[in-house]
Order: sequence, then C-alpha cells, then structure tokens
Amino acid sequence: MATALLHRLIMKNIWLLGSGAMAQEYIKVLLAQEESFSVIGRGAHSAHECEEKTGCVVRTGGLEDFLASKPTQCTHAIVSVSVEALMSTTLQLLDYGVRAILVEKPAGLSLLQVHTLAERCKRLNADVFVAYNRRFFSSVVRAREIINEDGGVTSFNFEFTEWSHVIGKLQKADGVLQNWFLANSTHVADLAFYLGGKPTQLYTFTAGSLDWHPAAAIFSGAGVSNSGALFSYQANWESAGRWGVEVLTKSYRLILRPIEKLQLQKRGSIAVDFLDCDDTLDAQFKPGLYFQTKDFLNGAHDVLCSIHYQSEMMDAYCRIAGYET
Repeated sequence: MATALLHRLIMKNIWLLGSGAMAQEYIKVLLAQEESFSVIGRGAHSAHECEEKTGCVVRTGGLEDFLASKPTQCTHAIVSVSVEALMSTTLQLLDYGVRAILVEKPAGLSLLQVHTLAERCKRLNADVFVAYNRRFFSSVVRAREIINEDGGVTSFNFEFTEWSHVIGKLQKADGVLQNWFLANSTHVADLAFYLGGKPTQLYTFTAGSLDWHPAAAIFSGAGVSNSGALFSYQANWESAGRWGVEVLTKSYRLILRPIEKLQLQKRGSIAVDFLDCDDTLDAQFKPGLYFQTKDFLNGAHDVLCSIHYQSEMMDAYCRIAGYET
C-alpha cells in the first residue's frame, strides 16, 4: 500500500520504446491515463504512421541515438520494440540507470537471454516486468475471484494451438518464428500457470516439425503445480484448434475460450453459461492493457509477471516447446 502510494506521488517521466502497432496501443492508454511520456522509435516509416494515428511526436533514430543526447533519466520505461530487440533494448535502459521497466513478452528469445536479463536486474536491484496482458483481462480477474472464493485450483488444462497456415507466412526477423512458442504461445502458458501454479513436476512430449518451427509441431504433456493442482496441455500446429484455458475448482469448471470470455459449469450440471464481466476498458483499449499499464506505473506489482518469474519458467517453456537449452 505504501509503495503504491509513493509511486502515485512521484512525478512520472515515461519513455515508450517503439512506434509500431503495439506501441500505439500503449499510447492510447497513456493518453487516457493523462501520463507524461516520450515516444522513441527507430524507422521513419513506422514513426510517421504512429504520429498520424495517435497525434504524438515520435523521436526517430532508435534508443542508442536518443541516449547519446544525454536525456534526463526516466522514472519508467515501456519496451514495445520488435521481439528480437527486446532484450538488447532493456539492457541498454538498465545500463543508462533506468530501474522500472515493462517489457513486452517474452523479454528474450532464449533461455540464456532471459536468464542474462534476470541476473542483470538482480545485480542492479531493478524492477523489470514482462507484459503478459492476459493476466489483466476482465474475464481472468473474475475467474481469479471465483477460484479464491472456492478454495483454489484442483486441476487445469490449456491448449496453445497456433494457425500454421497464417504464422508461416509472417515476415519476421531470424529466430522469431523458430522460437514462436516463446514469442507468442507463452501468452497462454503464462496465463495457465498464473492461475493454477508453477510446475514442480513436468512431463513433456513433442512430435513433428514445420519449416518455420523445426523443433516440433505437436505438443502434449502433464504435471503437478506448486499449488498441488494436476495439469495437462496439448497443441497441434498441423491441425485445427485455438487457444484456451480451463481451470477446475471443487465446485466449478472455469472455461476461458476465447480467453476474453469466461464460461462457467457447475458441479453436477451439464449447462455451461457465460458470466457477465465488466469489460468496458477491455473494449475501449487492447484487452488487459489499461490495468497492466496502470499497475506498472503505480508500483502495484502483485499481478505483473516479474523477470525473475519469467526466468524461473524458461526451462519449463523450452521443454514444452522442444527447444534445446
């Protein structure tokens, strides 16, 4: 409580790194929250597009050029650059003395990158958080309330099927598609383990491969979380499917499929009903982004994914995806 109050009293000076589509979503939120911020982009094309869509001035040339001008250190930084540049950009900010950073998922494209970032943060006593905005969906907030009221999770399962016919055509930097589970699918895995607990036992299986994702194309596994809940997962990137998370308590099956909506099935009933959730801000902004940004800027860190948590999860993520560590 005291920490959050202190953060509210401090005059904020925010740097937003990036000017692409995701950065533009952050701009909408920061404007709505009446925060003072500067946008630092790299390329002229994306900067011009950002300025046209948001009305905000974008400084081009990238972070290195910006820091060379010796700007007054910011209080908070939001890193929304391309996936392959997340770690290097965050390290540059840390080296400049920035100690409060929200970086887009997954913060790094390998176990080594994320571990390196976490170690640097520990040494510098920096607060760095990974932006898994689905933790802040109104549907997830309501699910958490029901889980807590009913005594916790007893089991859970999740699916992270990706649409290969779409993903394989994307133009991405080297290493991004090859590590697509980290770059994208961890949205689902992070949410499942956030709700059900971190894995303490994990058994993983993979099969097949894709031209753009040679590690595997079909995934299955199971384990036990630190809350004592049993869990399982599956995905088939060569077939049909969609993202989804199901969490079971003593009385309910909570279904997040799509994750923006919450369905509930009561014990002893076959009926599955949608629950009303106040999703006003999820409809007005990119879902989850308003409260994720607000919590970060106000020092409310309970729901945010810390870089240290992300580092602890990387071994499990790599095993699930079939990546070498």
